[in-house]
This record gives sequence, C-alpha cells and structure tokens, in this order.
Amino acid sequence: MHAYWTWWFIAAVLIGIELIVGTFYLLAVGIAVGLGGLAAWWGASEPMQFAIAGVLGVVLTIIAHRWRLARASPPQQPSLDFGQAVQIKAWNADGTARVAYRGSEWDAELATPETPRAEPMYIVATRANVLVLSDRKPASAGIS
Repeated sequence: MHAYWTWWFIAAVLIGIELIVGTFYLLAVGIAVGLGGLAAWWGASEPMQFAIAGVLGVVLTIIAHRWRLARASPPQQPSLDFGQAVQIKAWNADGTARVAYRGSEWDAELATPETPRAEPMYIVATRANVLVLSDRKPASAGIS
C-alpha cells in the first residue's frame, strides 16, 4: 500500500471522529493529515510529509481555536444593580455625577443627554466602574 493511502485513511478517521465530537479541532488536524497525504502523492520525502502535516496541523488548529473563540459569546448574566435607586450627591458640569450606592460613592453618567436630572435616579446599565442612570425605573427590574 502506498504511503498516501495511509495518510488519507488516518485523515478520514480523524474527520469521522470529528463528526461525532463537533469541536473542529480534529477537523483541522484531519485536513492537515490529508494534506500530508497529498504531499506523499506528489512524491515528497517522508520527513517533508511529516513537516507539512505537523506545521499545517498546528496552524489549522490555531485558526480553528480563534474561530471558535470569535463565535463564542460569554453568557450574559443580569446585573444585580439593574433597576436599583441611587442618591445623587453632586452633579458635575460635564453631566456626570457622584452618587451614593451600596455604602460608597460612585461615578455615574446619564443614559442619554436628554435624560432629566431627577430624584430618584435608577441604574439602567454599567460601563466598567461607571453607573448609567435614568429617571425611570426599568420595566424588567425586579421589586427591590
């Protein structure tokens, strides 16, 4: 049996297992092994076949991993702060504010520039350590 048949048989087994597992990593390795078989079919030396399969295996696995990470979205957990009322300590000239919430002072900004500066204000989002405020309690906020 020619060497390229061995490469292609192993590639088919790896891709077949990938159909069961579904992670795309074995698909990447299976394609690399298949291309190693293609190199054998074209008459490349055995070390060159392994080099092609090895390098392409690593490169295609990295590509598959990055593709998987790009498509994966972290589970969104609702913020426990969403809908909670805050006490305004001081408004700044740029429209931001210092607010009292959970026993300390926080930086806050309005959800939109048109949001009226009212009491009480409610947390509708967070941006890093900054609370985003609205004059209306969000409808989906639980009873607090």
